[in-house]
Amino acid sequence: MKKLFVTYILACLTLAVGAQNMTSSPYSRFAYGDLGDDVPNTYRAMGGVGIGMRSNKAINPLQPASYTACDSVTFMFDLAGSVLWTTYSDATGRRNRANGNLEYLSLQLPLYKRYIAVSAGVMPYSSVGYDFTLNDSIGSNYHYAMTYAGEGGITEVYGGLSFNIMDWFAVGANVYYMFGEVSNYRALTFTESDMHDVAMFSTLNVSSVRTRVGAQLFHTFSNQDAFTLGAVWEPQLPLKGEYAVIETNWGDTTQIGGAAMQVPMQWGVGASYTWQQRLTVAFDYTYQGWGNVQTFTNQTLRSRAIYAIGAEYRHNPYGRNYVERVCWRLGAKLTDPYQQNVNGKEIKVSLGVGFPLRNAGTIFNATVEYGHRGSILKEDYLKLTINAAICENWFFKRKL
Repeated sequence: MKKLFVTYILACLTLAVGAQNMTSSPYSRFAYGDLGDDVPNTYRAMGGVGIGMRSNKAINPLQPASYTACDSVTFMFDLAGSVLWTTYSDATGRRNRANGNLEYLSLQLPLYKRYIAVSAGVMPYSSVGYDFTLNDSIGSNYHYAMTYAGEGGITEVYGGLSFNIMDWFAVGANVYYMFGEVSNYRALTFTESDMHDVAMFSTLNVSSVRTRVGAQLFHTFSNQDAFTLGAVWEPQLPLKGEYAVIETNWGDTTQIGGAAMQVPMQWGVGASYTWQQRLTVAFDYTYQGWGNVQTFTNQTLRSRAIYAIGAEYRHNPYGRNYVERVCWRLGAKLTDPYQQNVNGKEIKVSLGVGFPLRNAGTIFNATVEYGHRGSILKEDYLKLTINAAICENWFFKRKL
């Protein structure tokens, strides 16, 4: 228990200070950067579904009502890390980048039998990380370089509580504390000495709270088939923080304050069906109202829709042959961009496998995701995520 607690604290610190290493995308310079998700690696392999998923083998922060799916004697702990390989291509050529970091950390345990459960964890809300230069000239007299660089991100720590109101209905809520710093820099520099350079440096410091509520209807049939229907909702709330801009123009320096900031209202629905504990299919739809929020730079954003579909198959969860108990997963996801400067939808396909330990509830999961976005500047990436979903019987009372 002490080792797990120390691991939890160290991972939280690493996630808090290392968010800038999770992306190298030029698109992360717009708005709050590249947005993360609350989906555990188990469900990322299924396209990122989760609203309609209930499992005693996975912690699912995306749906706070799912926490009561854990049994009354099990402590759960989930730690994930990833490596990202990205190729950027445009009219000037191709460039390759690689990034890696911890993805998230979460834990879950029952409070009262199978009726009340709690979860907590830390994960990235957004990531910023880019550095590129564009060279051009005005005729043959003036030559200049436009430099763009940024780093940082917003991290969120959550705590959630779930209740089984009835044997077929559960509700839950998460509270998120959001914190972090994002810095952006851009400069126009001339080769000729008779021209003045122009630069702008901006910083965003966030310290804010947001909430999410969820509900699930679920039923297990006599033949071991199971059905779950879920929904989540978040209100539009202010994003508290400080935003400052320092501009240097023709030798003069000006400091500017920022505008009000918000996080969007969002809602989602999802459903899953499991056949004889072998095959699970699931579908999610999420709407995020980014078109109605204010940002620190007064940028106009776009509301976006997210579609996710996935499946998981185990030949026999209780088979003597180890291969029969291995989980195979696949999925796909289609996402609208929320930044006005990004064209085209983001398309993602995923494939994953789960390796259960022979004598424990712990599962090691590996997921490979391929994604594409952008039209003028095309971004293609391959992401490998590995996590250990640890399940231990901490609250079992032994009989003499």
